Amino acid sequence: MAMAFSLFVLCFITCSLSGLVLFFVKNKQINATLKHPYLQHRPFEQYPLAIKAAIMLDYFFRLMFPGTRFWLIGNANDLLGHVDPKKTPLALKWPIVGFWGSCWLGLIAMIVLWTLLFLGA
Repeated sequence: MAMAFSLFVLCFITCSLSGLVLFFVKNKQINATLKHPYLQHRPFEQYPLAIKAAIMLDYFFRLMFPGTRFWLIGNANDLLGHVDPKKTPLALKWPIVGFWGSCWLGLIAMIVLWTLLFLGA
């Protein structure tokens, strides 16, 4: 249980730091490079936080799973077919992967932690 809690806390810290860099420091540079189709309609700053996060989630899916055609990942790959994950600089990848990777890993750690607590471990 200590390991699941430690992983959960680590994911929270990673998500927080990556999120700050992603949304407040590098968002203009990332959006200028990856060019999400939603940004043709209005600037990134005019979207609500939920849409901004969805745009960044599409970037994450394209960078991490470029060949997948299933469900949300497939939709992100269709929208961002012009993005080559191998040519995207690491300086732009790490905040996206750090933010969403720690969110998904933290979610799994939280489920494990709650399961262990429920089972009385």
